[in-house]
Amino acid sequence: MARVARTCLRSILKIVNSTLGLFGIAMILYGLWMLRVWKRDMESPSFDDFDYTALWFIYTFLSIGATLCLITCLGHISAESSNGFCLSCYMVIIFLLLLLETLVAADILLNSDWEKDLPEDPTGRLHDFREFVESNFDFFKWIAMLIILVQGFSILLAMILRALGPNNGSKHDIDEEYTSARLPLINPHLQTPQYVVGEPRFTTKNDAWNINK
Repeated sequence: MARVARTCLRSILKIVNSTLGLFGIAMILYGLWMLRVWKRDMESPSFDDFDYTALWFIYTFLSIGATLCLITCLGHISAESSNGFCLSCYMVIIFLLLLLETLVAADILLNSDWEKDLPEDPTGRLHDFREFVESNFDFFKWIAMLIILVQGFSILLAMILRALGPNNGSKHDIDEEYTSARLPLINPHLQTPQYVVGEPRFTTKNDAWNINK
């Protein structure tokens, strides 16, 4: 029963963990699109002396997407191996990510001048992204709630899977197969004869002479 529960938990953790990977891929694609638009704007003569370090928003967007993809890979490896150390690392990383998201959301909600704490973005992509989020606020609100629920559920599944421990059933099954293969084909229930340990008995010459007679 524990083996079936462990298999189900591993599958559910992989599915839930894939959701983070989808968000990471979406962020990478959006970041690449912003980078493409920026390169198109760079063809204008007014951008001859443009500072490449000003692309911090695009680089940050791409970095967050790549981080989510790496966390997804770690989650799949942890779910497949059911290793306690990998699951612990996965839970710690997800918890730190959830804590960081909570702090950022609290700063945005409580601090009305949160944009002043950020460096200047000459590309204008931060302003465009903010307008896009504000125009689709309900949609992004549900996305944010889904991400938080996915992360919390991932931590719960990883804790349960870590408590169950690794799956050693396959090793026992292999041992049983080898054991059954070593049984004799004819009369498998026949026991081997018991040997008596003692001094060997040799036939004397007189006994051999009598037998010949």
